[in-house]
Amino acid sequence: MSETQSQPSVPAGVSMRELLASCAAAKAVSTPPPAPAPEPETCHPVREHREAA
Repeated sequence: MSETQSQPSVPAGVSMRELLASCAAAKAVSTPPPAPAPEPETCHPVREHREAA
C-alpha cells in the first residue's frame, strides 16, 4: 500500500531581489573593516646624501 503524495507547487516566499539584498547585508555585517592605510612618515624628510666636491 504505497501511496504517492504530490505536493502542490508553491512559489518561494522570497524574491530574488530580497535574497540578493540579504546576502549583501550578511556579507557587509560579517566582513571586518579594512585596515587603515599606513601614514607616510612626515616627521623626518628623507634627504639624499650628496657627495663632497
